[in-house]
Amino acid sequence: MSTILKRRVVVTGLGLVTPVGNSVEVTWSALMKGQSGVDFIKKFDTEKFSVKFAAEVKDFDPLNYVEKKEARKMGAFIHYAIAAADEAMKDSGLVIDEHNDEQVGTYISSGIGDFWAIERDREVTMG
Repeated sequence: MSTILKRRVVVTGLGLVTPVGNSVEVTWSALMKGQSGVDFIKKFDTEKFSVKFAAEVKDFDPLNYVEKKEARKMGAFIHYAIAAADEAMKDSGLVIDEHNDEQVGTYISSGIGDFWAIERDREVTMG
């Protein structure tokens, strides 16, 4: 068995940005109360679509995590990942320095990425 498969992984902190809350505490509280994050879509005009509801992230300000100039270059899913990673780091209490920086890693996952960028590129390509 390779060395990589034998390594242990430790989750030291949690961070969440979800349709029911923009932190672990708020999300967990909403879930325990049985709250749903599904609502009518507010991020774009749904007039031409048959589906009018979704589980959108609400009340999220990317400028709390990145500079305005940088935020414009990123999709919302990147903003959410940065915010969740920031919360997870704070939750962990971990201090990264020259003694442990090569032993620390992060796993970030996205199912598809930025739909807004995909749509924008489609419009440019298709006219």
